[in-house]
Amino acid sequence: MLPTVKPTGLRRKLAAAAGLVALTAATGFALLGQATADTVSATPVVHTAATVSAATPEDRKRMLTQFCGGCHNDKSKTAGMSVMPLQADNIAAHNATWEKILRRVSLGEMPPRGMKRPSKEEIADFTTWLETSLDKMGAANPDPGRATLRRLNRAEYANAVRDLLDLQVDVSADLPFDDSGYGFDNIADVLTVSRTLMDKYIRVGSRVSRTATGLVSRSAVVSEYKLSKDPYVNERANDDLPLGSRGGGSFKFYAPYDASYTIIVNLNPGLGADIQKNPADRIETKVALTAGQHIIGASFRKNLTLETTLAPRTIAQLRMPKPANAPPPLTLDVQVDGVRTSSISVPAQAVGFKDEGVPHTEVIGARDVQSIAVAGPYAIKGAGDTPSRRRIFICRPGEGISENACARKVLGTLARAAYRRPVTSADIAPLMTMYKEGRNGSDFDHGIEAGLEVILASPNFLFLREVDPPRAKPGTVRRITDVELASRLSLFLWSSIPDEELLATAEKGQLSKPAVLQSQVSRMLADPKSKALTANFAGQWLHLRRLDAQKPDKAAFPEFDQRLRTAMQTETEMFFENVIRENRSALDFLSADYTFVNQRLAEHYGIPGVYGTTFRKVKLDPKLRRGGLLGQASILTVTSYNNRTSVVLRGKWILENILAAPPPPPPPDVPALNDAKNGKLLSVREQMEMHRANPVCASCHTKMDPLGFSLENYDAVGAWRASFAGKPIDATAVMPDGTKFEGPNGLQGVLMSRKDQFVEALTERMLTYGLGRGVDYYDMPAVRDVRDHAAKDDYRMNAIIMGIVQSVPFVMKRIPEK
Repeated sequence: MLPTVKPTGLRRKLAAAAGLVALTAATGFALLGQATADTVSATPVVHTAATVSAATPEDRKRMLTQFCGGCHNDKSKTAGMSVMPLQADNIAAHNATWEKILRRVSLGEMPPRGMKRPSKEEIADFTTWLETSLDKMGAANPDPGRATLRRLNRAEYANAVRDLLDLQVDVSADLPFDDSGYGFDNIADVLTVSRTLMDKYIRVGSRVSRTATGLVSRSAVVSEYKLSKDPYVNERANDDLPLGSRGGGSFKFYAPYDASYTIIVNLNPGLGADIQKNPADRIETKVALTAGQHIIGASFRKNLTLETTLAPRTIAQLRMPKPANAPPPLTLDVQVDGVRTSSISVPAQAVGFKDEGVPHTEVIGARDVQSIAVAGPYAIKGAGDTPSRRRIFICRPGEGISENACARKVLGTLARAAYRRPVTSADIAPLMTMYKEGRNGSDFDHGIEAGLEVILASPNFLFLREVDPPRAKPGTVRRITDVELASRLSLFLWSSIPDEELLATAEKGQLSKPAVLQSQVSRMLADPKSKALTANFAGQWLHLRRLDAQKPDKAAFPEFDQRLRTAMQTETEMFFENVIRENRSALDFLSADYTFVNQRLAEHYGIPGVYGTTFRKVKLDPKLRRGGLLGQASILTVTSYNNRTSVVLRGKWILENILAAPPPPPPPDVPALNDAKNGKLLSVREQMEMHRANPVCASCHTKMDPLGFSLENYDAVGAWRASFAGKPIDATAVMPDGTKFEGPNGLQGVLMSRKDQFVEALTERMLTYGLGRGVDYYDMPAVRDVRDHAAKDDYRMNAIIMGIVQSVPFVMKRIPEK
C-alpha cells in the first residue's frame, strides 16, 4: 500500500492531459514517437500427417449425412449446426464448422451414446483425415488472428512498476479488480477503459513516483496487517519468523524515509478468543528503519506443553472461575528482517490444564497476535539510499553533465524501459516539459518526479499496442518485430515488462532467432519473476484464486482451518512451479507420483512421517490415490460446495480445464437437487439420477457426471472417504462413448488415454493467456502443431512453451481492416 498524495496543480494538469491521451489511445488513434514494423512473409512449420484411407470426398460426405444428418440438418440445426452444406473437398468454405466436428468426434461425444455410430476404426480414420486437412490448410494460409490494443491489468501494472523502478511495493491493492474473459483477467476485449479508471491509474502513478523518488509526505501514518486466526497456534506461522516460534505473523512494510518507527502489536485476549480489547493487549516498541522494504514480524516462543490440536476456549469456559494459579507470562518477540529487535513479557491467558479435567493441575497459558502495525516516520533523517532511487537517478547534475542533459538521460532511460522500445525525441519532449514545470521553484529531484509521473500515465506504458507499417495492406499478415516479441514474451512469462537483457537482445534483432529465443525463454523461466506464471496463469486456469472464498461448513468439516487452506494452495503452486522449472512432462498434471506437503497437509492425506511446517517433495504411495492435480485438495475443494461435494462442478471443471470441451450454459430455472425421498437420505448418485430424468438436463450431464462420480471418494475438502449417508461410495462411471472406469485411478487412466486432448487443452489455455484473447478455430492448427512437436519430447513443458512462443498466433499478426 502506498502513502496518500494530495493532488497539486501539476498533478491535476497531468491527470487531465494523461487521462485524455490514454482514452484517445484506447480508441485506436496513432501515438507520436512509437516504433513501426515492416511487413514480412512467414514460413510456418508443416508437420507430417498420419496415414489415412483412400476414402473419397463423397465417402466423407456420405458418412456425415448418415451418422450426423439426422440431427444436424438444415431443418433441425441441433446446436446451431447443419452438416448439409459441408463439402469434404472444400473444407476452407466452412472450416469453423469442421473444427467443431473434429473436437466433438475426437472426444467421443458424437454421435451420441445410444445412436448408431461408425466403428472405432472409421472414427479414427475420419478424425485423422479431418485434422490433417485442417492443418494443411492452416499451414498454407496462416491466420494469426487480430491483435487488439490491450491495457495492462492490475497485476501486470504492479509488476511493471516493481521492475521499472526496483520498487518493492505491491500497488495492485490500490487498483480495482479487472474483469475476466475466457477464464483470464488479461483479455484485451474485457480490459475496459474509462475516465474514472484512468484517473485511478494516474493517482496510483503519482503515489508511485513520489515513493520511488523519496518525495512522499513526511507525515506519520499507520500501516496495519491483520492476521487470520486459527485455534491451532503452537507452531511457526511462516518462514519469515524464527525457528521455534509460535503463532503471530509478518508482513512487508515499505519505510519511506530513514527514520524512527513504532511497531504496534495487538494481542487477542486469549487463544482463539476475539472479545473486547484491553489497552494492556496493545504492545508498542520503537525501531530505527532505513528507507525501503522491510519484513516486520511478531511471534511467541513455542510452548512444549501445548498440544498443536489445542482448541479455543468456549463461551462456557470463558465464564468459568479463573484458576487459582495464573499461568506464567509469555515472551513476545518482535523482528525486523528476521532479526529480533525486542522481547516483551506479556501476561498469559489460561486456556486449560495440563491434565484435562483436573482443575488443580498446572495451568496452561497462551496468547495469539491479532494484528501488527507500523506507525511513522518520526525523526526523519532523509530519503535514504533505496534501490529505487539508485535505479532512477543514474546521474546527478554537476558530475560532468548539465542539469538538462542529466534529466534527459534519466527520463529517456526510464521511458525506454517503460515503453518497452527505443524512444524518440517525440517521446522525450513531453517528459522534459513536465520536468521543467516540476523543477521550477523546487529542485532536480522534484523535476524528475514530475517527468516520471508522465511516464506512468502514458498510454505507451499502460497499453500494449503494436503499430503496423503505414502502407501495410489490410487483411495481410506480418511477423511482429523483435521488440514487439519481447513485450509479448515478458507479459506471458513474467506478467511484466522486458528486463534490460531481453530488450537489448530484441533491439539488436536477435530475439527471433530460434537459439536465442530458446536461451531467453529458459533464462526467464529460471528467474523468480516467472512465479507470475503460477500466480496469474495457474491461479486462474486451476481456479486457485477461488480457494480463499471457499468457506467449508464447520459442522461438516470441523478439522478445516486456515492452515489447511494455505497448505492446499501451497501444494498446488509448488507442484505447478516444479513441473515448469524442472521441465517435467505436462502429463505429470494428470499422473504424477509425487507432490509437496507439510505436516498439516500430510495428516489430511494420511501420509506418514512428515513433520513441521516446511513443505517437502514426497513420493506418493499408489494406495493413497493422490497422483496429479485431481488428487490435490485445492482442486477438490474449489470444485465443491461448502457442505458437500458436487459431481457437476467437478465434471464441468475437468471438461473445461483438462479437455477444453466446456458444456453449454445450463437452461434457466434448473431445479435444485433433492437430497431425500420419502424421508430417506439419498446418495449423490441417486440425487443425480433423479435430476437426469429430465431429458433437457441429461444431454449435458451425460458428459459431466461420469467424470465427477469417479471423484466421489474425495469429500468437499479433499479428504478420502469410503462411505456417504451410511452407504459405500459408488465411484463407477461410463463415458459417452461407452468407456467404463472406476474411481480416481480409473479416471486417471481415461485421461491418460486422451493425453493428446489434454495437451491440446493445456496449450489452448496457455495460448489464450499468452495472447490476451480467446483462441478461435483458425488457431487450432497452431495448437495441434505445438502438441505434435511436444509429443516428440514426452510433452515436456519447455517444448510446449517454446512451441507457443514460436507459433503463428504468437509471432504474427493480421493487419486489421480499415
